[in-house]
Amino acid sequence: MATTPTALITGCSSGFGLETARYFLDKGWRVVATMRTPDESLLPRSERLRLLPLDVTDAESIRRCIDAAGPIDALVNNAGVGMLAPLEGVELTEVRKVFETNTLGTIAMTQAVLPQFRQRRAGVVVNVTSSVTLKSLPLLAVYTGSKAAVNAFTESLALELAPFGIRVRVVLPGRAPSTRFGENAHLLTGDSLPEAYAQFTQRVFEAVRSTSTPITQAQDVAEAVWRAVTDPLAPMRIPAGADAVALSEA
Repeated sequence: MATTPTALITGCSSGFGLETARYFLDKGWRVVATMRTPDESLLPRSERLRLLPLDVTDAESIRRCIDAAGPIDALVNNAGVGMLAPLEGVELTEVRKVFETNTLGTIAMTQAVLPQFRQRRAGVVVNVTSSVTLKSLPLLAVYTGSKAAVNAFTESLALELAPFGIRVRVVLPGRAPSTRFGENAHLLTGDSLPEAYAQFTQRVFEAVRSTSTPITQAQDVAEAVWRAVTDPLAPMRIPAGADAVALSEA
């Protein structure tokens, strides 16, 4: 009897990560769901579920998580933070926080699982980025930069890992007002918003929250991640959500 495969998913406290964890559980996989502060009430109880604490910006936290997780078959790098703000008013310390989580956190987690994948000559890494890398939008320069870097990182990494039977893919979600991106973005904007950008920024915030145009649901992302993990013929970049699909075909 085949061993039940295991997926380690980062950023499972809400949104895409939480829905992806549910989806993989429903499909019969073992799931290691990670978040900064594990909350057992978020997911249904299951013998195939483990919740582990993880801060992707902390090397020791990563080491402890990987050791506790044991062998895995797929890594889903979903943990991320949003920044929706004009660059002029952003402190570089905040920029670094975004890149530490979105970019360096993804790289660090990937590096941590590669030894076991290489030794088994099998494994899948899926990096969740964003459709803003397909079409530029205002007030997202820092966020887009952090995600575009992951796209490029993933495509290059896929070439060096292919000889070891390791697959690497990118999932690009569209705009998802139901997730906590907007909340994160507001937190990072703070009181540093230059007055000259106030009206423009408010209009962009309203557009981000709007549901009058095609949007992405968390289920769309979970399905795209599932395809990336289970379909060896899946393309390198997989858009998730009606708006992301439209952008990818434009």
